[in-house]
Amino acid sequence: MLDFENYMSPGRKGHLIGIGGVSMSSLAEVLVGMGLTVTGSDMNENNPNVKALREKNIPVFIGHSADNIADDVDFIIRTAAVHDDNPEIEYARWNNIPIFERTQAWGAISRDYSNALCISGTHGKTTTTSMCTHILMAAEKDPTVMIGGTLPLLKAGHHIGHGNTIIMEACEYYNSFLSFYPTVAVILNIEADHLDFFKDLEDVERSFRAFAERTPEGGIIVANNDDENTMKTIRGIDRQVITFGLTSDADIYAENIKFNGASSSFDIIYKGKLFTDVTLHVPGLHNVKNALAATAACISIGIRPSSVKYGLSGFNGAGRRFEFKGKYNGADIYDDYAHHPGELKALLDAVEMLNYKRSVVVFQPHTFSRTAALFDDFVEQLKRPDVLILAEIFAAREQNTIGISSAALAQQVSRASFIPSFNGIENVLRAIARPGDIILTVGAGDVYKIGEDITEE
Repeated sequence: MLDFENYMSPGRKGHLIGIGGVSMSSLAEVLVGMGLTVTGSDMNENNPNVKALREKNIPVFIGHSADNIADDVDFIIRTAAVHDDNPEIEYARWNNIPIFERTQAWGAISRDYSNALCISGTHGKTTTTSMCTHILMAAEKDPTVMIGGTLPLLKAGHHIGHGNTIIMEACEYYNSFLSFYPTVAVILNIEADHLDFFKDLEDVERSFRAFAERTPEGGIIVANNDDENTMKTIRGIDRQVITFGLTSDADIYAENIKFNGASSSFDIIYKGKLFTDVTLHVPGLHNVKNALAATAACISIGIRPSSVKYGLSGFNGAGRRFEFKGKYNGADIYDDYAHHPGELKALLDAVEMLNYKRSVVVFQPHTFSRTAALFDDFVEQLKRPDVLILAEIFAAREQNTIGISSAALAQQVSRASFIPSFNGIENVLRAIARPGDIILTVGAGDVYKIGEDITEE
């Protein structure tokens, strides 16, 4: 099998299909920073990542065509969403141009670092990767970073550092993280998800087990002691395991947790002793656990308590993770990426602690397969807001072969309204917004545009 490491030398030329994606656009910039020449193609002219790449003199073609690939291209990189019938893939095959998956490229890059922190889990990856970044920046380690979202500290989703550490979000979809080479493998939680690829929960667990086993001898697995699926998955594994959680049977746990609005303070206990006290400026118990996971990962590579304390205190959230968008008619408008029932639960748990008079949730389900597979779990969480507005399902990579619609969810929730158009949803929000409300746009698609449109007024 071809190894991308053989192509990571200055002067090489690559073409990235789907270059406008968060991870792909970051990869393009990292490769250019290493002295390679990069071109790419994307379907969306208005993608802000496309605009940013062009501003950095990285050519991006709109639409997929064999004509986009120059004669002197040495390799092609694609995402899992780019299939074999893509004309650029067909051209590369016909002309014997090596084709790599995006994660193979990131995996090869990670091998150059003595510390590779790979953050996995069904949810919490972006936030925990961002927290690790804040801690390691506070420790002046200048890590290289790849995040599945935008971090205000970096003003991007990536950073090309000069230290010996790389921090990477590691996604299980299509077994992508099995191309990584973690020295510290973090597992935040394991739930049934991506069931358009995995057969069932056991299949998901097998994938996470294989990921954990990719840590080398002397590597460390950081695992959520409170998550039964995680602990079952790594049982008996021949690697050092450090656990985190909310109870004292974890290696690293929190004591004296106090919530004050959207902030929390707590003590982090490690090996039975106070490691540091922490103030966190993002809401919810789930973020306390994310902070414990980030702390455990950083302890694994020798980071001192003061860097954890100051790194976490400076963290105010990542893009699209309970991100404040503004106000409308006295209501606070936030956006969140939650698109799995477990993420919805964590988000709504956090919101209930903030003591708003009324919660108004606009939810856009993400993919037909996830909506169908986890339908009852979605209904259970969607019954919780005071007002629920359902946008139509965001198709992402799928065709609606199931024949499902958000209307089916609305039929199961008495307070729900199904409004297919964003314009219709915006008109309803303008009519009902009032002081004391929190309005949440929720989902992994383009639902964030609703809050942005309203707050711009």
